[in-house]
Amino acid sequence: MDGLNALADPTRRTIVEMLGAQEMSSGEIASHFTASAPAISQHLKVLREAKLVTVRAEAQSRIYALDPQGWREIEAWLDRMRGFWAKRLDTLEERLKKDQP
Repeated sequence: MDGLNALADPTRRTIVEMLGAQEMSSGEIASHFTASAPAISQHLKVLREAKLVTVRAEAQSRIYALDPQGWREIEAWLDRMRGFWAKRLDTLEERLKKDQP
């Protein structure tokens, strides 16, 4: 899953958290990091390609925002995993109850 791979990097996770609070220009995003602007640009590219963020032009700026499409894909995957673990935990609970005196 591209979204989860994109989120494996701590810088990209931080960018996503920042965009969760508000839309930001690439310059605003870069100003929060010691990495170079081109390095942050590459992180933003990975997030765009994973469909986790969108970008739009506003005059000379590029404004980034979270992209609901990519997050829905991650959420669907998490829902499947929750279902997997919920069934197994229910089974474990039943077995533990049977083993109690």
